[in-house]
Amino acid sequence: MNLREKYGIPNSAVITIAGTVGVGKSTMTTALANALNFRTSFEKVDTNPYLDKFYDDFEKWSFHLQVYFLAERFKEQKRIFEYGGGFIQDRSIYEDTGIFAKMHYEKGTMSPVDYETYKNLFDAMVMTPYFPHPDLLIYLEGSMDSILERIQERGRPMEQQTPVSYWEEMHTRYKNWIDSFNACPVLRLDINDYDLMKDPECVEQIVERIGYFLDKTATLRK
Repeated sequence: MNLREKYGIPNSAVITIAGTVGVGKSTMTTALANALNFRTSFEKVDTNPYLDKFYDDFEKWSFHLQVYFLAERFKEQKRIFEYGGGFIQDRSIYEDTGIFAKMHYEKGTMSPVDYETYKNLFDAMVMTPYFPHPDLLIYLEGSMDSILERIQERGRPMEQQTPVSYWEEMHTRYKNWIDSFNACPVLRLDINDYDLMKDPECVEQIVERIGYFLDKTATLRK
């Protein structure tokens, strides 16, 4: 018996992984997909036509970038459900509006008119009964020290050059976002309790928690 059957997780389940940079979303996505024999859905960065332009001029391109992300994630979400589920998804569509677009607006790198247009578009596309929301959002959280340690360990040049104040701001924004998030059920996991890099075997404990959580959520809905 595989882990999915052992813990009663439907083979049509769609599980999204969320959390700030450095918490291990990609590692968690891959580990859960392997454990459950699910497919993965990763963010496509290489084909993004706005990313380089955005880094050269935030104010000019932030709206374009966010609309592009929204369209791509929306198409991917539809594809996942049309396929019949059975996916682990790295990063959610909800973070784009709840964190990144909001941050650009508050910092003045997206105009009030553009932000309002983006929010209206997001609400019309996503915040409706017709949009296929995930069965579960797993939110990875940890202390600022733990996250900074992980960012240092993986050694990506762009991340190494980013001021610590930026990571601190993202940490706070993510915490505020998840505390008020209610678009789908949320399972919160502390990265210090479930460190897949140091203890790959703990994936079974995570799967067990997912199975219990999904069962409890289904019972409450009845």
